[in-house]
Amino acid sequence: MKGIVLAGGSGTRMYPSTLATSKQLLAIYDKPMVYYPMSVLMLAGIRDILVISTPASLPTLGVLLGDGSQLGINITYAKQDEPRGIAEAFVIGADHIGSDDAALILGDNVFHGAGFPRLLQAARAELDGCTLFGYPVSDPERYGIGEIDGAGQLVSIEEKPLRPRSSDAITGLYFYDSDVVEIARDLAPSARGELEITDVNLAYLKQGRAKLVRLGRGFTWLDAGTHDSLLAASQYVQVIEKRQGVRVACLEEIALRMGYIDADTCHRLGVRMQNSEYGRYLMETAESAA
Repeated sequence: MKGIVLAGGSGTRMYPSTLATSKQLLAIYDKPMVYYPMSVLMLAGIRDILVISTPASLPTLGVLLGDGSQLGINITYAKQDEPRGIAEAFVIGADHIGSDDAALILGDNVFHGAGFPRLLQAARAELDGCTLFGYPVSDPERYGIGEIDGAGQLVSIEEKPLRPRSSDAITGLYFYDSDVVEIARDLAPSARGELEITDVNLAYLKQGRAKLVRLGRGFTWLDAGTHDSLLAASQYVQVIEKRQGVRVACLEEIALRMGYIDADTCHRLGVRMQNSEYGRYLMETAESAA
């Protein structure tokens, strides 16, 4: 499975903070926002990741993430000149995906929960068409909502319904088979001139090949695309890290735990940042794993 992080867009909801930088480079507590979606793909066992962003943001993202070799993965980059819908990621990333399955995650989404790696890897192993991830919300009329039957199969998808049939919001994490590239290419642009991800999901739904995995109690999903939600995400991560003594979305630790790098490499990565708590955490983690 190939991974895609869609880190494009103009970040207008966060002006003036994003006038001179990418939203995905803003910090969620102790690390850049883009670390959080990257961590999800790595936890799913995905090691070949395409980062899509604006021409202005790509150089800085490249400095931050590099080619991924320091983490035992492969990171490449592609530009999205203008925001033309989430589904355009599959058109831009067609060569990257090739004949493989694909996982797409939005660059401002934060996921956290016990057993999340097992859930992701099971969803990847059982993929047959399209797997979406639902999260219960108290205000479903603000989201795209998925309704499932007893077998977990999607029976309907509605965008911001006036009378929601369920409370399961469809999050910004999507698993698809390789058919997604052609489906995205065949989409008619919406009235806004965008390739809508809901239309991709509806295409799979019509084929009877769409499934919704519910992220229930014990999981957290946050969209950090506004100032308020960025602050809320930072406060959440701070509480978890301070009380549990672990780091959320620590890419170097994930690479170590997943067997992508060894303890010596993790320690060297920590030494580079040893004046920070993050760097010292990496060094201690590597020492305990050696």
